[in-house]
Amino acid sequence: MAQASASSSPSAPATHAGQGPVRWRPGQWLLLSVLAGNMLIDALEVSVVLVTLPTIGQAFHLSTWATQWVMGGFALGFGAALIPGARLTTALGRRPVYLAALLAFTAASLAGGLATDPVVLTVTRVVKGVCAALTAPTGLAIITTTFREGPERSRAISVYSFFGAIGFTAGLLLSGLLTPAGWRWVFLFPAPVALLLLLLGVRYIPRDGRRVPSPAVPLRRLLRNGRLMRSALGAAVLNGTFLGLLFIVTFRLQTVRGWTPWQTALAFLPACVPLAVSALRSGPLVRRFGTPRLIALGAAAACAGDALALRTAALDAPYPTGLLPVTALVGAGFVFAFVALNTQAGGSVPAEQRGTAIALYQTAVQFGAVLMLGSVSALLAAGHPGRAVGADALAAAYRPPLLLVAAVAAAGLLIALGGLVAAGSRRRPPR
Repeated sequence: MAQASASSSPSAPATHAGQGPVRWRPGQWLLLSVLAGNMLIDALEVSVVLVTLPTIGQAFHLSTWATQWVMGGFALGFGAALIPGARLTTALGRRPVYLAALLAFTAASLAGGLATDPVVLTVTRVVKGVCAALTAPTGLAIITTTFREGPERSRAISVYSFFGAIGFTAGLLLSGLLTPAGWRWVFLFPAPVALLLLLLGVRYIPRDGRRVPSPAVPLRRLLRNGRLMRSALGAAVLNGTFLGLLFIVTFRLQTVRGWTPWQTALAFLPACVPLAVSALRSGPLVRRFGTPRLIALGAAAACAGDALALRTAALDAPYPTGLLPVTALVGAGFVFAFVALNTQAGGSVPAEQRGTAIALYQTAVQFGAVLMLGSVSALLAAGHPGRAVGADALAAAYRPPLLLVAAVAAAGLLIALGGLVAAGSRRRPPR
């Protein structure tokens, strides 16, 4: 979920009133190419290691709990650096922080691909998460100060958001394609891309103008904001249960059923493609139905998918009747709730508090992933009896982590329903 949200579509030719279609200068196109390209590699880093995790675990002889840190390390670095990163950017300027983060990302990609120790590999993932926390929000801020307000800026944000929206799907497919050639390519391939973006960024990212730092917003004030906290908890649950479920299913499909990484990636497409297709067109849906209803509907769909995965035969049944409805439901949950959660979080505070509020919200999103991945992998490692047992024993080993995912999803649904009730109370006129 390392992505910005927007309500306009990049495919629509934006126009100024009476002036025809927006036409950008070559330098603006190249700047946007740098920012959107970096947003893409930041977003795909969330998923690019998912289907290659069993291969990495076997290469380093790791337990599932140790293996998940290769994925969870990125979320940990991302979540931990969001709020401090905003302060660092204010102190040093957007351009130097952005370029330094791109350079560090390139180096970490090379180091990860060449790592011979799992600790080194995990550390590189944490570093890349920190870099993403510095570049993703900073890229959006550069757009807002470089492109003129109105259709020009809206279109630029839409392009930026689109590349973030397709990142998860792109990461899955790339991982499935590259893993058969060697798991190291999954970590090495972003390095030349990030280096090219860095070289272009040196030329086209504008120097910072004189800025007045925004006044600090006390976190305790934000923590008392019910709408913001419900949004943060709801998004943490949605992201955490989504990644936790895919982690469990990845190991089940590859270590028990013998699926390849490519087959696994294709099996997950119904869980992620709908969001990539619909994210930029969700604005009208939010305006028509309101955020509380969509959040509750999304939480219900995700909860239903996680509950369906609890069926004893769900992960071993033929794909059309087993895993497909599970992934379709959790994907629908993201379609309904993701943009609505982002919108509600941003709209729950005054404009001057929005930067800190969104950083707090995104921190919760990332730590939701860290906590769920750590928990389900620990349960899986504790209960997995190995291959030399019957199918019933294997199914029993996967049930505790699936139960945890379903229980947390149910808690998320209760939070969403609470927000729906609270919204109804606000609309009801006093007696």
